[in-house]
Amino acid sequence: MMTQTYRRIWHLTAALVALCTAMAFAQAPSDPLADARQMVDAGKFQEAQAALHNLLVTNPSYPDARFLLGYVLFREQNARESLAEFTAGAKFRRPTADEFKVIASDYVLLDDFVDADKWFSEAVAESPNDADANYLLGRTKFNENDYPAAISSFEHALALRPRYVEAENNIGLAWKELNDIEKAKAAFETAIDWQGDKPLDAQPFLNLGTLLAEHNQPDAALAYLEKAAALSPDNPTVHEELSHAYSAQQNLPKAQRELERAITLAPDVSSLHYQLGQLFRKEGLKNRAQQEFAICEKLSTAHSSDKTPNPISIKQSNNTSANH
Repeated sequence: MMTQTYRRIWHLTAALVALCTAMAFAQAPSDPLADARQMVDAGKFQEAQAALHNLLVTNPSYPDARFLLGYVLFREQNARESLAEFTAGAKFRRPTADEFKVIASDYVLLDDFVDADKWFSEAVAESPNDADANYLLGRTKFNENDYPAAISSFEHALALRPRYVEAENNIGLAWKELNDIEKAKAAFETAIDWQGDKPLDAQPFLNLGTLLAEHNQPDAALAYLEKAAALSPDNPTVHEELSHAYSAQQNLPKAQRELERAITLAPDVSSLHYQLGQLFRKEGLKNRAQQEFAICEKLSTAHSSDKTPNPISIKQSNNTSANH
């Protein structure tokens, strides 16, 4: 099963990509970076990188080119080179709040949450009315296990953007870590209610379903987990949690089906194979159980991940960020 730490990092990194897609690299009249910006908008990061390198050969002190190249390198998950470009550009002008968010995001990719906190805090100081900056600072506080501070940042984000589903959902996650189950449940329910009849974000459904299953309410959990699966059918964590709920009901065939689906989506996660082996053992399928345990051992020896990925709903993030 995925550890809480990895789950936090996965959520934050995915959210950063979604939030930073529409960063304020605005195009000005007669903008020498116009072509590079269009390449970035089209997702042509290698072409944009080449164009920016060519521009910097003749104008190495052009900070906007440095910062845009830093953003491109972040999108390519090349955090160290991205930071080098922001450092070089900062010699010639101060970064904007949006650029501070990318700098902080680089540190998230490096699992350096102390420096990420520093630069997200700088972004908030630069632009205190930026809901996304407050949200990302909250996610970073969450990764630092500072849950009260995380809740405070999420509440600031909500004050700036009412019905901010991701912020409310993360308040629920923070209350869960603080063992206030009723407040966690209420926050997840609110994040679900705000989405109305046509929800897009599977995460509150997944989180509420998981919470209920963990507190011995598999029947209630299933409705939320099945909705999460409908919204995010390719999320292996959803199928893993569905398997747990079905197992609690002693519905082993359905539990098996969901684990097999999770493994199809994340075949190199050793813990999923271990869980499936245990399930086969309960079903009296000893040979199949041994096969799964052997795969688990092989993957563990190869130092593959034992953590099931849980991608966030990028579609919802993009909709909330004409700014994520």
